[in-house]
Amino acid sequence: MFLVEGNKIICELSNSNIKVKEIYSTDPQKLDRTDVPVIHISENELKKISFLKTPKDSVAVCYLAPVEIAEDKNIQLVLDGIQDPGNLGTIIRLADWFGIEQIICSEDTVDFYNPKVIQATMGSFTRVNIVYTDLVEYLSNTDNINIGTDMDGENIYTFEKPAKINLILGNEGNGMRSETEKQLQKSISIPRFGKSQSTESLNVSMAAGIILGQLFSK
Repeated sequence: MFLVEGNKIICELSNSNIKVKEIYSTDPQKLDRTDVPVIHISENELKKISFLKTPKDSVAVCYLAPVEIAEDKNIQLVLDGIQDPGNLGTIIRLADWFGIEQIICSEDTVDFYNPKVIQATMGSFTRVNIVYTDLVEYLSNTDNINIGTDMDGENIYTFEKPAKINLILGNEGNGMRSETEKQLQKSISIPRFGKSQSTESLNVSMAAGIILGQLFSK
């Protein structure tokens, strides 16, 4: 099981395949749920069970979703060792915004049921299929074009988008593994327009947003 916090996200669960066991709330009437038990608790009790520094109004106890390994989608994100929960949550939210239905993760990518990941998605985790698998095996058998990010890659603003893409994003500090790089068919980069040399790279979720925005503009 895992926890979902905040009425806004909890209300989105009813439109997903996530099953709720029970909800603990300081104001049950705001939830309007008759299909699951809603237990009234105090603000102090909420602080004890919440993972947040500033707790929301409710906490839902949910069952883990069944794993669905779908066929290749036309545009997918592939994450190689992403470790920061905030980054994964933001990337899931980006995928939902751009209509990307599936994210493929290496087995050591941070667990998307991590409370910080769930919170950062703002409910988008209910609409994006997350699959954890052996990336080398997956990328070597996919029909999509494997595209990675590299400082020496092709300029994203002139890049011709293939019809079927796996956009691969590497670990925050180390980038993608060498065995993952061997599966790439193309590399792209975000050119730096600023003159300062002190900024060596972009945050991975920020880079994902820029690249997706450009890919979908074509």
